[in-house]
Amino acid sequence: MKTESTVSNGILHVRLTGDLIGSPDTQQLLQSVDDHLGESVMLCAVDLSGIRYINSTGIGVLVSLLTKFRSRGGELVLINPADHPRKMLALTKLNAIFTIAENETAAAEVLKSAS
Repeated sequence: MKTESTVSNGILHVRLTGDLIGSPDTQQLLQSVDDHLGESVMLCAVDLSGIRYINSTGIGVLVSLLTKFRSRGGELVLINPADHPRKMLALTKLNAIFTIAENETAAAEVLKSAS
């Protein structure tokens, strides 16, 4: 899995590509998010359009990220999950817990209204 993180307008944008299956990359992702939380970033948009496959560990990583932001009064939005991640979110009924936006602009609007 490849991770790209940027912060703009107070929103942490995380773009993931590859397979979200719980590799050393997921620890790097969680550490990167923790670093940004230390910088008082309270809003996060995670782009899942480049994720081909996600397993239960990957779902756990997403839940962990959501918990990190919500426990600090922030919010996290998933952007355009690819087919397999979208099915896994529906299967686990987590699509009712996560906010899902179809693009980055919609995600920014949801996050700004939540803050």
